Amino acid sequence: MSACLLGEAVRYNGGHMGCDDDILQRWLREGRVISVCPEVAGGLPVPRPRAEIANGADGMQVLAGNARVINSNGCDVTPYLVCGAEHALQRARAKQIRIAVLKEGSPSCGTGHIFDGSFTDARVPNRGVTATLLQQAGIQVFSEAQLAEADALLKQFEAGVQPEQESPC
Repeated sequence: MSACLLGEAVRYNGGHMGCDDDILQRWLREGRVISVCPEVAGGLPVPRPRAEIANGADGMQVLAGNARVINSNGCDVTPYLVCGAEHALQRARAKQIRIAVLKEGSPSCGTGHIFDGSFTDARVPNRGVTATLLQQAGIQVFSEAQLAEADALLKQFEAGVQPEQESPC
């Protein structure tokens, strides 16, 4: 789970996006949650300049080397986000994690939208670097607004039911 959703002050502005949803609180009580901030794990400080994937690109293009993550000072921070994504994937594999809940909008963790690289708060329907890498590894990614869906999938896994695969089309 994105560390900022757990109340950890790791966001670019030194803040957090703590989530007090009942499902998350139950998961915490049950010891089901592993915390990670890919940007901090990749070596970026707190606070730090805001970063966005340039030119409306997505995490897949960043991982392929065809797009860059630029901060609001114009510095390329791509290697930090890629390193942090790889760290998150290593932790997930080590713990045999199959579900990740990540912070929407983040250039690392965005699952349904990220910002377009213009620093104008314009959104594009893309995934961030970590969300993409985890998904490519077979981990189901959800945003903080999809805790009920994540919990339903968790219950399917526990019941031994294989979830329906997304169509490749």
